[in-house]
Amino acid sequence: MIHGADPGTTRLDPHEIAGLIPTHIANRGQLDEWELSNILDGERWAFSRRHDDLLKPAFIRELHRQMFARTSRWAGQYRLTEKNIGVAPTEIATALQNLCADVRVQIIFGMPELDEIAARFSHRLVAIHPFANGNGRHSRTMADLLLVQQGSTRFSWGAGDLAPDGDVRQRYLQALRSADNGDFGPLLAFVRN
Repeated sequence: MIHGADPGTTRLDPHEIAGLIPTHIANRGQLDEWELSNILDGERWAFSRRHDDLLKPAFIRELHRQMFARTSRWAGQYRLTEKNIGVAPTEIATALQNLCADVRVQIIFGMPELDEIAARFSHRLVAIHPFANGNGRHSRTMADLLLVQQGSTRFSWGAGDLAPDGDVRQRYLQALRSADNGDFGPLLAFVRN
């Protein structure tokens, strides 16, 4: 039952489930728990050095690989299936290229402010949904990395646990839905809460 029945999670198809490295995983909670140490290792790798290629699709893929390589064989590879969110698989590469170019220009011109650039970057990265799993966690790490490399501090992301059954998760999903409708105010308030 690793199909992502919780709100805000993505369903894995049978091929993606077969690509999981741990064979003892029976549900989404176990998968999330297994991924945690891998994600922390990926974040240590990301924040231990400066990345001049941060705003390039190749880096986006490498960070995902670093965060999920012990979890799935498809870590760092663009998804091949349609999901309940995201662009068509054939549009992922172009969408990421455009996103990276847009964010580079925003940083050069300093508009909007850096926090808004990073929050919108994370939101748009999730909306593209390049990977079969881990897009939210990956996009938040990308936003934090962007902030740190620009001399700022990481977001607090609601200053709580984003577990599927928690209040913080619900506020995060509501903020994302508002951003989906063009209102980024709740997301900007949430990320520095």
